[in-house]
Amino acid sequence: MKPAPPVTRIFTEVTVIEAEVVKAVRADVAPAFVRRVVTRATTVPEVAARLSGDRRTVAIRITSDEEMAQLNREYAGDDHATDVLSFAGEGDHLGDIAISWPAAVRQAAEYGHDGKTEVALLAVHGLLHLLGWDHVTAAERREMSRLTIAALDRSRIRPGRKWVWSGYTPVQGLRRSPRA
Repeated sequence: MKPAPPVTRIFTEVTVIEAEVVKAVRADVAPAFVRRVVTRATTVPEVAARLSGDRRTVAIRITSDEEMAQLNREYAGDDHATDVLSFAGEGDHLGDIAISWPAAVRQAAEYGHDGKTEVALLAVHGLLHLLGWDHVTAAERREMSRLTIAALDRSRIRPGRKWVWSGYTPVQGLRRSPRA
């Protein structure tokens, strides 16, 4: 009698969100990288729990300080550029995230990591806002930081040493749209 062949198990990532990434400016980050970071972030249990149900979509735009200032002025009433904005969507579309590439580069230098890492941080940060998390209180900042770190771990991304682990709030702050 021949022994049974060994069982081979293949583990694949389950995509619970579809991310479309558009680069409106030249940026040293590939859309596929941003898609992978956001998709893997949804494997954090708390994040996955808020995405239950039908497949979701999110759109991410890598853009300029000028466009960010325009969006911030138009939707949040703040007349300055910011690093990331989140806009709530409807139905199966979770929402839109806009990220300033120039702000990401500046903040990356300040925190001691590269621009790709900063874009990953900002994309996850925007995703968490779309799912209902905020960072108004110290406890909320700690929770958003914990979730951000857990999400980045899924992509083996480590922020620089200067990154504030206990309550990351980007230098210029996240301004949410009134629609969010």
